[in-house]
Amino acid sequence: MEQLHDLRVSRIIRLCSPKALKEKLPVNELAAATVAGGRHEVENILTGQDSRLIVIVGPCSIHDPDSARDYAKKLVNLRKELEKELCILMRVYFEKPRTSVGWKGFINDPHLDDTYDIEHGLFHARKLLLEINEMGLPAATEFLDPISPQYVADLISWAAIGARTIESQTHRQMASGLSMPVGFKNSTDGRLNVAVDAIRSAMHPHSFLGIDQDGHSSVITTKGNPFGHLVLRGGDKPNYDAGSIAAAETLIEKAGLDQSIMVDLSHANSGKKHQQQLTVWEDILGQKKKGNRSIAGVMIESNLFGGNQPFPEEREKLRYGVSITDECLSWEETDRMLHEGALTMGELHHKQVTP
Repeated sequence: MEQLHDLRVSRIIRLCSPKALKEKLPVNELAAATVAGGRHEVENILTGQDSRLIVIVGPCSIHDPDSARDYAKKLVNLRKELEKELCILMRVYFEKPRTSVGWKGFINDPHLDDTYDIEHGLFHARKLLLEINEMGLPAATEFLDPISPQYVADLISWAAIGARTIESQTHRQMASGLSMPVGFKNSTDGRLNVAVDAIRSAMHPHSFLGIDQDGHSSVITTKGNPFGHLVLRGGDKPNYDAGSIAAAETLIEKAGLDQSIMVDLSHANSGKKHQQQLTVWEDILGQKKKGNRSIAGVMIESNLFGGNQPFPEEREKLRYGVSITDECLSWEETDRMLHEGALTMGELHHKQVTP
């Protein structure tokens, strides 16, 4: 009989189950408290119970756990210093969506050499998340593959559904069952309605195919996620200005959703130029000074050192702490801008509490 399946599959490698990985790298009380605390902080800001600004900041993508740890050690100190004004979470992105081809991220190809050692990637991604949370620093990520959350989602305090997957029913269903708040980015061409549709979809229960903690194919039934919110990342043109924010507020209100908006300072809003993030930041702070209440948070691409570097490249030739994907702000620039933001938010809080 003629073969009818796996005609274009060259190999299948069985992975360990989510349960087995979690037994190797279990969550301790300190990490659990950080994850839960980060989730509650974000939820309270999104619902207006906390007037601070959410700041999701960190490398465009993780390709070197050592440099990510060094970055986290700096960021956790800044989180503690500015905690009265800013709710800081580290951007820890292990999966990278691609328009055509390219490096798909640390989980998919941790050795940066097309060997696709996903078991190694999952292990060291979870290990890094554990270490970051044990520092007292909550983590944020984008979930691209619908299976990977089973391995690491218990260590994530905020998640994103990206611009390229926002229309995917699979990702909307997945978001409906995630245990943390989820930001939905507008589409790559700038449309907001698809993100609003995704938020509304994820608020409702769904049943779909997935895997359980033992790795078995299962029917997953969710309760719905009440903490979905819009992330503006630009499209054919930037959408962080006051006019774009007002248009987003109107659309959200018509949809009957809470008016909580996050602004991505990078991507199309900055033309992928890291210095332009500073311009977007100044504009957002200016809007906050003028009384804007819908902007609940921002996303910033930042690394130990500014810019990015060509990739693919031999690993030993890569510069330490420099992005191999999108351009990032340097640590020094990040430190200055967050102190500036904390000063602005502190002044606004003082005005609100002073009769």
